Amino acid sequence: MSAGPQLVGRTALVTGGGTGLGAAIARGLASHGAHVVVAYRSSAQAAEAVASDCRAAGGSASTRRCDVASDEDCRALAEAVPGGRLDVLVNNAGTTKAVALDDLEGLTGEDFHRLYDVNVVGAFRMVRACRSALEAAHAASGIASAVLNVSSIAGVTGRGSSVAYAASKAALNGMTLSLARALSPAIRVNAVCPGFIDSDWWSEEGHGAPGQRAAIREGVAAGTPLRAASTPQDVADAALAFCLPGFRHVTGETLLVDAGLHLTMGT
Repeated sequence: MSAGPQLVGRTALVTGGGTGLGAAIARGLASHGAHVVVAYRSSAQAAEAVASDCRAAGGSASTRRCDVASDEDCRALAEAVPGGRLDVLVNNAGTTKAVALDDLEGLTGEDFHRLYDVNVVGAFRMVRACRSALEAAHAASGIASAVLNVSSIAGVTGRGSSVAYAASKAALNGMTLSLARALSPAIRVNAVCPGFIDSDWWSEEGHGAPGQRAAIREGVAAGTPLRAASTPQDVADAALAFCLPGFRHVTGETLLVDAGLHLTMGT
């Protein structure tokens, strides 16, 4: 694998790219010379800041609003890809509802529908909308374009912020396999499954108050074999490999990036 920039002249699109892991992946893609489309739903100012970081990292960038729960938004975003060619699609947009696993009354059918609509169907909408652009990039370069789905350890272990969330991420993992079969040889499809990520998302999505973040971080680190609580950058460093030419023969894979947390949870 080349040590230098590997995405010069290529385009990448990251949903949920304005914050957290999506932002870290966007910066990483830009550091390899890509033009990065930073898609966001509500954090326009944060997305613009990430785009600025991407330019400073050596790539170019633009921003665009997209709610992946809207097929119209997804198709409009795909049509706005520069040149009609897309080399990398990162489906990072996601949501959850924090409810104890044994609290079955704490979830409604509407909760399941909302989480599936964003976490599973949203990723499908983006792939469907971007398919022609991904295939066009493959035709031009001779290298399979890359789709990376951001899943979760919850989809592998069945443990997470809620039953609905774990089920949605398990479905995303299954869909990753189906799409890897369906879209080859022009498009590779893989998934990364983070464990705990030390970011604002944990408090914003109801996992705990901001004041509890340090205690949560320390507890997670103490419980992992590597004695570490992953940052967005830690996960992005691993996830980025799926988007680079060095992984051109990798498709249909699901990678846990969790400092070994799954080893203590059972799979």
